[in-house]
Amino acid sequence: MSTTTRRSVAIYMGSDSDLTVMAEAARILRRLDVPFELEVSSAHRTPDRTVELVRTAPDRGVRVFILGAGAAAHLAGVVAAHTTLPVLGVPLSGTDLQGLDALLSTVQMPAGIPVGTLAIGKAGAANAAWLAAAILALDDDDLGARLRAERASMAAKVEAKSAAAKDRLTGLLGD
Repeated sequence: MSTTTRRSVAIYMGSDSDLTVMAEAARILRRLDVPFELEVSSAHRTPDRTVELVRTAPDRGVRVFILGAGAAAHLAGVVAAHTTLPVLGVPLSGTDLQGLDALLSTVQMPAGIPVGTLAIGKAGAANAAWLAAAILALDDDDLGARLRAERASMAAKVEAKSAAAKDRLTGLLGD
């Protein structure tokens, strides 16, 4: 990796209809100041393009892949077959099975070709970004500090909500 290329995350999706879900990953990465690239590339309709994107990704600074796909959901598996970098799969709902088919396709990888599989849909896309950032933070102290600050902010919000719930309960009980 050159000294001018920041480590980044590749967010790929099988269809442009997946953008509203996969945008959750982009939002988290932007919030954490993690560079990313975003592409639509299909494991089935554009397999050569997909493989070329994966093979050239390290030259662009990519260190982690986040892949979103529905139905047969082979995108994460195809990417994992062509790289040893971390691959995080986000199953998406796109059929009558509401993402269960994509979940099973993404999670059932053969030994030696791992895909870290997250939840179906927006929560999975967001958590894929948090996990990608945590992976990059293993050797980026500044990113690690940003992650810790975000966690502290989340904790403070929960504590504030707890205090507000106690106050509301007092009012509801008429005390």
